[in-house]
Amino acid sequence: MRYGPIKAIGLMLLVSVCVSCASKPIIDTANVDMEQYQRDLADCEQVATQVDTGGKAVKSAAAGAVIGAALGAVWGDVGTSAAGGAVSGGAGGMLSADEEKAQVTRNCLRNRGYAVLN
Repeated sequence: MRYGPIKAIGLMLLVSVCVSCASKPIIDTANVDMEQYQRDLADCEQVATQVDTGGKAVKSAAAGAVIGAALGAVWGDVGTSAAGGAVSGGAGGMLSADEEKAQVTRNCLRNRGYAVLN
């Protein structure tokens, strides 16, 4: 399977869109001051920026490239397989890092007394 630069960019954009949709916490809004909640959510999202998303993506891309190259050695196309592995590994790393950021945000909101439902 060949991954050209356009497909790689498209995959990364798709991952970014999916990531932004999945990371918003859902809370029970009964008896919640929504203005205060918005301030707390912004604070908690700021805390979550401490998750090293770039580092996770790079490590996953490197691991994917190694696995792809190994498979490519068997299939006879090392370069293409390594590139494909790097793209899919990087995308997986981004998803993993975003889920960790979302979890940090949810935990922060719970610690501030919100009933987080997801």
